Amino acid sequence: MTKKRRPETGGAWYAEPGAEQDVIVSTKASLARNLANFPFPSRLNDSESERIQSIVFDAFHFLKDADEFQAVPLSSLDSIGTKVMTERGVLFPSEGRKSGLILRSDGKVACTVNTDDHLRISSFASGLGVEDTSNSVYAVDSGLQKHIQFAASYDFGYLSYSVLNCGSGLSIAAQVHLPALSLLKSIRSAASDTVGEDFLFEVCYGAGGADMVSGFGGIGSSLGSYYVVSTKSSAGGTELSQLMSFQCVLQNLVKEERNARKQCRTQKITEIANYAYRALALAKTSLFIPFREAVEIISGVKFGIDMGLLSGVAVSELHALLYRIQEGHLEYVLDNGTFSFEKDIRDNRQKKIERLRALILQEAFEAAER
Repeated sequence: MTKKRRPETGGAWYAEPGAEQDVIVSTKASLARNLANFPFPSRLNDSESERIQSIVFDAFHFLKDADEFQAVPLSSLDSIGTKVMTERGVLFPSEGRKSGLILRSDGKVACTVNTDDHLRISSFASGLGVEDTSNSVYAVDSGLQKHIQFAASYDFGYLSYSVLNCGSGLSIAAQVHLPALSLLKSIRSAASDTVGEDFLFEVCYGAGGADMVSGFGGIGSSLGSYYVVSTKSSAGGTELSQLMSFQCVLQNLVKEERNARKQCRTQKITEIANYAYRALALAKTSLFIPFREAVEIISGVKFGIDMGLLSGVAVSELHALLYRIQEGHLEYVLDNGTFSFEKDIRDNRQKKIERLRALILQEAFEAAER
């Protein structure tokens, strides 16, 4: 029996400092490409699927930085490796098992093969990184085009399984933190006025609640006030116009959130202090922390840092915690580290994960102070 493997997960790009990082957590750019003369992945037979994977894997060997890429079939990954890649935004749960994954050693570039499209090239950056991520995916695309013929037409541009992804094939997304707009109940207007109808505005970690650490989060609001803004279509305009439009949307959102924080500083500072101090106290004193509670804690501490109520923790470290507290990452750490847990939870895997999450937060916030 062949043992399932885990990919080398690459460097922690999400722990690096980034532009406009008080509001923008991270940016992701992706290019959808399909090989000419092959059906889309949903119509491929096993032979065609293997042929496409072989063509794409081989093409990466010709890139200038070929040694920095690692290619693996998804069927060879174990469940934890797959979960980690899903949490990092590389994979999605619905993707099939006759697919491939290609990772660059620094973790900033990842490609999937035979998922929704034959090839999806993605790049990640901390903070506002529209230019950096788009340059990265186009650099890989340019190198591959010397060895692969991609499906395209004069009328529709690059072809994709989805009409919305035809044209440039480019999609961009950014994770944003909007606690002030949330507190002022201005999220709906920010979504409609700032983001508009050409982009998607969605919750990131699911809906929050009225009694999640702070007491002022409204039912139905995004957990931790984290949202995802993304392009809706690749079909309209040029690559440059799509990039400029998205950059403009993000910069406007940054401006709106910063203005909201100024207003909160004069009108809501005591409520924010309560949120931040409770979040920090909960992190420092809890023995078990569930994922949803951890997201709210990180959000509360970050809001306190942004408002000058707390110090001692870098914003980039807070953003990194959003990945470090997730289930797949903690399972990976649990299986590859040596820990001494309390006797009564040694046989309870879920409790050990919640205990490990609490320890990670306590370590990260050790120097945090009012």
